[in-house]
Amino acid sequence: MKQIVITGSTRGIGYGLADAFLRLGCSVTVSGRTQAAADAAVAKLAAAHPGAQIFGQACDVRRYEEVKALWDAARARFGQVDIWINNAGFSGTQMQTWRVPPAQAEAIITTNLLGLIYGSRVAVGGMLAQGSGAVYNMEGAGSNGHVHDGLTLYGTTKYAIRYFTDALAHETRATPLVVGALRPGMVITDMIMSQYEGRPAEWKRAKRIFNIIADRVEDVAPWMAEQLLSNQKSGARISWMSRWRVLGRFAASPFRKRTVVE
Repeated sequence: MKQIVITGSTRGIGYGLADAFLRLGCSVTVSGRTQAAADAAVAKLAAAHPGAQIFGQACDVRRYEEVKALWDAARARFGQVDIWINNAGFSGTQMQTWRVPPAQAEAIITTNLLGLIYGSRVAVGGMLAQGSGAVYNMEGAGSNGHVHDGLTLYGTTKYAIRYFTDALAHETRATPLVVGALRPGMVITDMIMSQYEGRPAEWKRAKRIFNIIADRVEDVAPWMAEQLLSNQKSGARISWMSRWRVLGRFAASPFRKRTVVE
């Protein structure tokens, strides 16, 4: 039975992964910025899974000491950490770069990039000491270099994460560790939906695209969890939405209607 830690897992794809790993018999440590959020996620998961396999810990990934405390708490509860997933992320409000408030810019960069670096530092150091383990970083819009209007800072962090992950896999190539990336594609989460609050015209346009290429967390997370548990190759990029799948969905869209969002 694997012991999993997922940052930013009180909702969205992180929570979906936690649920999927529990269904596969793993133990999971979930985390959010507040203990109240972590406790709420634990209670919800415990309604469907054995409570002994679930643990919740507050962690603001922007604070190194809290990331280290998350590792220590998970190890104290389950004995070791087999897989660490750097999932915590923040997109901010979708807008042109020069309009982004400095505080929001700082939050995007520190959460998505510095938080992931902290998580990787803690996890790699701990796993080298225990002699095994795997670290996975969550990529997203922008990691392939494609530009998304209004998400320049978010995309910049995701592009940097791709480089960082490849470099970390290279640095750890002579160790027993696995380092990889997760690419879930466009998944409907609270973070994505919040981008369109109060913007009905933009939501109408976006909804058409979402219903062609987007997926629900409950469809993507179980597949990703299974792929991640079976992967033994460092440097792997586990991708749900391949380029060919995207093209296929657009080609089929005039004939096959999908309703992912209403």
